[in-house]
Amino acid sequence: MLYEVANREHAIAAELTKELGLDAGYLSRILATFRRRGLIERRPSAEDARRSELRLTKRGRTVFASLDARSREDIGTQLARLAVPDQERLVGAMGTVERLLGEPRPATGGGYVLRAPRSGDYGWVVQRHGALYAEEYGWNEEFEGLVAGIVGKFVEHFDAKRERCWIAERDGENVGCVFAVKQSATVAKLRLLLVEPSARSLGIGARLVDECVRFSRDAGYKKLRLWTNSVLRAARHIYEEAGFELIAEDSHHSFGKDLVGETWELKL
Repeated sequence: MLYEVANREHAIAAELTKELGLDAGYLSRILATFRRRGLIERRPSAEDARRSELRLTKRGRTVFASLDARSREDIGTQLARLAVPDQERLVGAMGTVERLLGEPRPATGGGYVLRAPRSGDYGWVVQRHGALYAEEYGWNEEFEGLVAGIVGKFVEHFDAKRERCWIAERDGENVGCVFAVKQSATVAKLRLLLVEPSARSLGIGARLVDECVRFSRDAGYKKLRLWTNSVLRAARHIYEEAGFELIAEDSHHSFGKDLVGETWELKL
């Protein structure tokens, strides 16, 4: 309770009761005890004279500072047992919990970074493509195998000057990816664009495509191509917005489904 009062600009008893799920009588007894011990005081609200705000007294701030320091020391002791990569995973997981259980973020918000792949990221690309496309489109393991082949070839024959992979990360968690690979001396290919459902509507897909376009142009390619399927409507919209044009279509049976494949091209 001292933490809540210390970290709120306007601590109102009725709001604390509601937000913390406490019984009003129980909270009243706690606050009465704190007042008798000289830890908190009530002041008229500057916004509404009918309400009182709770503030820590000088003694209350001293007591809280001591409790807060001990809490931080306890957390530090627990984190010290973990290797740095595990600490990063823990912080990322806590961010995920906060995002899922906390207040929804605005659909236009940012809060993500694009970075080069690290160890484990290529495996994540394969796993998430397989799982996500099975869930959203019913594609079978053939698609995951195709993705594994594309990623394996990229890693084995990587040309740093003419090829690139971007990983989108949010709160320490991978939420997207895309690859720009060499198809010929003058043509680059955009491959494996993916954005996690939890991070859609943030502009990540468009940003990943823009990075591919910019890199391909700077690398000296004349065209950027991609192959997709007509059912991937959200991705197709991103390609259209980026200036790609549909140049070929082909019906095929792949991944356990009857599909219409599409080749798109952007002149650089």
